[in-house]
Parts: sequence; structure tokens; C-alpha cells
Amino acid sequence: MGGLGEVVLRLIAAMLVGCALGINRDLRDKPAGLRTHALVSLGAALITVVSVQLSYSAGHMDGSSVLRTVQGVITGIGFLGAGVILRDGTTHNVSGLTTAASIWIAACLGVACGAGQWRTATISVVLTLAVLILGGPLEQAIHDRVHPHDTGRRRRATDSS
Repeated sequence: MGGLGEVVLRLIAAMLVGCALGINRDLRDKPAGLRTHALVSLGAALITVVSVQLSYSAGHMDGSSVLRTVQGVITGIGFLGAGVILRDGTTHNVSGLTTAASIWIAACLGVACGAGQWRTATISVVLTLAVLILGGPLEQAIHDRVHPHDTGRRRRATDSS
């Protein structure tokens, strides 16, 4: 891994990726927004960078120790994501699944930035934003086409993501 400049680049890139996802969630008035996503992505990048740095021994890297760190990040972030998933006791509607998924992918993107996997991170953030921005309207259009007389129920479920 490069010097301090490379570390700073990886951490800033992770934070900016998280900010981009968080802005999308903020614009939809979701409970986890810009700060949460930026911190999740930055934290995942930080632990990945530190893991890579600590894994060097005698001039070569122990990839298995880095992968164990990544595994811990991805598993652990599930607890944070679970905190934004809510179920209405009366209607049994579930909300927050999309936000929980975006928190999970923010961690994954943070790991990619922390590992310096620039092409993978760039492609993934573009695809993630495409799903977050276009997914809801596309899902609604498909539902309206397939079930033209049942649009009210589907809109409520889509609005709560």
C-alpha cells in the first residue's frame, strides 16, 4: 500500500461514496441519511486500511487476515441495518429495508475503497445509485402494469422503503 496520500485518498473516497448514498436517503426523508452512510463507509474503509497495514509481515501481505476483517465488517453492519427496519403491528407493513440495504452496501463500498479497488467501487456506486434513484419508479410502473386496479396498496409499500 502507498504512503499517507494513498490512505487519505481511500478514506476520502469512501466518505464521499457514503455521502452520495446518504443524500439519496435524506432526500427521501429516511432515518439513516448522509452522516450515517458516510460514517459507515468511512469506518469500513478505515478498518480495511488498518487491516491491510497490519497484515504485512516480512514484506508480504497475509490476505486471509484482511478477509477476516472484511467478513467482520459485513456481518457486524447487519446490526446497524436492523435498527432501521420497522414493522407496523397493525398493518404488518415492513419499512426501512431499502435503507438497511443501503447501509450494508455503504459498508461494502467502504471496504472496496479501503482496499483500493477503484474500478469495482466506481461501478458499484453507479449501480447502487441507479437502483436507489430508478428502482422505486420502475417497481411502481411494473406493478401498475401488472395490477392496474391495485395501485394504492403497492404505493404505500414502495413509499416506506
